[in-house]
Amino acid sequence: MPLFRRAILFRLSTIIFGATFSISSFANEFAQSPDYIQFKQRAQQQYGLTSVEIDEAMAGTRHVPRIVALMNTPGESKPWYQYRTNFLAESTIQRGVRFKNQYADALAAAEQRYGVSQAVILGILGVETGFGANKGSFKARDALATLGFDFPRRAAYFQDELAALIAWSKKEGYAADSIVGSYAGAIGYPQFMPSNVLKLGVDFDGDGHVDLRNSAHDAIGSIANYLASHGWQRDQPIGFSARYTGQNPESVIAKDLTQPLPYGALEKQGVRPLDPLVKIDQLDLVNLIQLQDSFGPIYYITYPNFQVITTYNRSRMYATAVWQLGKEVMSR
Repeated sequence: MPLFRRAILFRLSTIIFGATFSISSFANEFAQSPDYIQFKQRAQQQYGLTSVEIDEAMAGTRHVPRIVALMNTPGESKPWYQYRTNFLAESTIQRGVRFKNQYADALAAAEQRYGVSQAVILGILGVETGFGANKGSFKARDALATLGFDFPRRAAYFQDELAALIAWSKKEGYAADSIVGSYAGAIGYPQFMPSNVLKLGVDFDGDGHVDLRNSAHDAIGSIANYLASHGWQRDQPIGFSARYTGQNPESVIAKDLTQPLPYGALEKQGVRPLDPLVKIDQLDLVNLIQLQDSFGPIYYITYPNFQVITTYNRSRMYATAVWQLGKEVMSR
């Protein structure tokens, strides 16, 4: 065979096998899923990603059985007096005090800009990750893919979050497989889902990047921005301890925190602040919630800001832990 023909064939084989290698390098354990093509199409439409960019970001993605097991294992339904010990431990409070002192300027700046109290920002950071001590150890990409393609109950939601993760990693120049978080794909100090990183993440340290994994400043600003965007009311209370003297608590306990009642309507049914020095206007829109302490039920009169905290996590115990932990840290 003439030398020039062999050179051409060698060049062609290099191109062919190189292309084959490139395609195979994109392989991931979900590429054959019936939903994968539709997932890619939605990601392309929503974020302007190309098919190749998505495949590159997904290269090497693995199914993690433990993640599905964790999602399918119901969390223990603990009463408040047991639940709060997870977050209101003295060691956590002390860690929060150190964090507060270290980032005092950023906390003050966030409160000034967004109107969100420093106590609540601290409370969320403490409940979510112990002020950064436990940000999660799962690859966010693998976690979201596992739930997006192998967890039918919320598949669409987790596929959308996976697309957001790929878009965010591309925007910030991170390798998609380098981002770790919770088993549900939440990221960084504040445990934002990727779509919230894109929509509500703030570059609060001014370095040109939104980095919730390593920048406490960005986490502080992003939490404040999140709560402000969900309706936080500047300089308004979260709630007060209450007592109930009626006989039918089910008639006064809020079923939907987005539908508060005038305080006067609750007062007529036996609801009052536990502290007699606390004065509440009859027209203030509030809810009554009940939690279980070791000696019996306890009550709180809550304002709309309490409901805003529940947009971060719908649990009333979660919101109460955030509120009380933040207040305790700020008092030290």
